[in-house]
Amino acid sequence: MKIRPLARDEVRSIDERAARELGLSTLVLMENAGRGAAAWLRDQGVGPSSKVWIACGPGNNGGDGGVVARHLDSWGVAVRVVWFAKADQLRGDAAAQWKILEKSGIDQVAWDAEARGGLEPLAGEIAAADWLVDGLLGTGLTRPVEGVLHDLIDRLNHSGRPILALDLPSGLDADSGRPLGIAIKARATVTFVAPKLGFSAEGAAGYTGEVSVVEIGVPRRSLEPFIEAR
Repeated sequence: MKIRPLARDEVRSIDERAARELGLSTLVLMENAGRGAAAWLRDQGVGPSSKVWIACGPGNNGGDGGVVARHLDSWGVAVRVVWFAKADQLRGDAAAQWKILEKSGIDQVAWDAEARGGLEPLAGEIAAADWLVDGLLGTGLTRPVEGVLHDLIDRLNHSGRPILALDLPSGLDADSGRPLGIAIKARATVTFVAPKLGFSAEGAAGYTGEVSVVEIGVPRRSLEPFIEAR
């Protein structure tokens, strides 16, 4: 079964239907997504001697990053998770992942750039990472990236370190494949359920890099409207 590329609203509808009609927890879908991305990194040779730095936003994309961190940690990989939101600003599944990581003793921090002197204090740990993981912004983004996240994406793009994007590169419009002001330039993207509509747009590959699709456990019945015609 091959799913055709999905638009932003279709991605949202699949998640909503799985929860509403099937009672399938979004935490379960997030768990499958994050574990699939962690396994992709392991397949690239990431192991106990590796360091992985994970940037998480306040939404579900950040929650995916939290799951990646936990699985890598269980495989002996040194992980550092930096949330670009205050802990009390996290909501829903992202907040749940924060609490799980906290109880698991995994290295994480909620980075208040204004209170901590901007992004410069992070430069050393970014430079020391073998891989960077982008879990900042998801498919719901429709307006230009601004402020700290704009500066962070620019810093990560110029770090010289390989970046794995979760679902899509942060800042890339899921439907048009164009950067919303700025976007992560990933070495690779692990996308969930199916490629996003914008991935085939001219120039989008310069942001996505190699694209791999990870199944996250959505039942076939929910995906039948999106099966690619042969």
